[in-house]
Amino acid sequence: ILKIKLKSNMEKRIQADLVSAMKNKDSVRLASVRAIKTSITVAKTAPGAPSELTDGDIQKIIQKLVKQRKDSAEQYIAAGRQELADNEIAEMNVMEEYLPKQLSEQDIRDIIFGRIVQSDFPPCNMGIVMKYFKENYSGQYDGKMVSTIAKEMLG
Repeated sequence: ILKIKLKSNMEKRIQADLVSAMKNKDSVRLASVRAIKTSITVAKTAPGAPSELTDGDIQKIIQKLVKQRKDSAEQYIAAGRQELADNEIAEMNVMEEYLPKQLSEQDIRDIIFGRIVQSDFPPCNMGIVMKYFKENYSGQYDGKMVSTIAKEMLG
């Protein structure tokens, strides 16, 4: 019998939320939390993977799941299957509860503008912008949005 110890706070929260969703018969929350838990287990049991994951590792897993749900919802909407898109969006919303608050488009614009004014971001240097966001706002921004805004403001 394989024993898996729960160490990280996020894993404990996910486990508690799973039990709560079962008790409350909340099918959307249950499906969302199960998907997270399954992805964590897959990550832990992958060859060469650490047996324990940090909260940061788990957040990356959840971000990937959120992105998958978002992409699926967009495809369902394009195909005229709104009911399936609504389900993906509902699961995505539950998963986002486990992530740090995301920066809005205006927040990103303000940060980039502030750094440009301070001359920290030279014109046309996307690498410096992306590095700055990764170091200072890890897990709190949409990389595609930062890239688009930075190109617009630096270009």
